[in-house]
Amino acid sequence: MTQGIDQGRRRFFRRQTNDALRPPWVKADIDFTDLCSRCDACIKVCETHIISRGDGGFPEVNFNQDECTFCEKCVSACPEPIFDLHQTAPWAIKAEISSACLTQNGIWCQSCKDACEPRAINFVMAVGQVPKPHIDLDACTGCGACVSPCPADAINVIKPD
Repeated sequence: MTQGIDQGRRRFFRRQTNDALRPPWVKADIDFTDLCSRCDACIKVCETHIISRGDGGFPEVNFNQDECTFCEKCVSACPEPIFDLHQTAPWAIKAEISSACLTQNGIWCQSCKDACEPRAINFVMAVGQVPKPHIDLDACTGCGACVSPCPADAINVIKPD
């Protein structure tokens, strides 16, 4: 006797992998987990090693160690029709600073600003307070350079709502 596939359970697990950060230039209109063959080609060529195997063996981006340099090696290495270099932006993710930021506790820190090459992170001066970070979302490339230098782990790169 053959057992049927529980589609509700399958969708539950698929939802988990769809929320992961994928490599840059992944086509926006595809279901990544349907097209990715999990061959690890993008993982092997990533020069900053931010792409690793995630849930279900699918490639995910993690900025805890380094940033994306947009070298396009993951795009070139992939044998599947997953990527599109003609998109206006490599991906739709942006940096977000949480309330764990040291400046919220009166500690002077600008490590995220120093790491941000496009200068998307600026600090706003206020009388009697340490400068507070502000992210220019139009300038933010989502490269993740600001994540690993943050001593408070207060920066995440997320998909905006």
